[in-house]
Amino acid sequence: MGETVVLRSLLGDALRETRLQQHRTLREVSSAARVSLGYLSEVERGQKEASSELLASICRALGVRLSDVLRDVSEELAVHEPHPVPVPVLEVVPAPASVSAVLSAA
Repeated sequence: MGETVVLRSLLGDALRETRLQQHRTLREVSSAARVSLGYLSEVERGQKEASSELLASICRALGVRLSDVLRDVSEELAVHEPHPVPVPVLEVVPAPASVSAVLSAA
């Protein structure tokens, strides 16, 4: 899987899928959510990063809970997200006394 999955794309997919399952148009949902049709379209296509307030408004217009959408998106993201590679911790070695004395004198 060479391409990175972007959260905004998964959110947009989930919102579009919900809207289409309800047989509703972009115009209907954008009007109910009080957001421009063009902006809603960009959110659904993953081209715009919607604020939490805007996501909540779209979810209200769709009659779904934002927490349910986020949970579904989180589960989908987990399928695609690679496991993190541990970052090695560098060991801090104290400077020799002679270096410490020079630094504190400066």
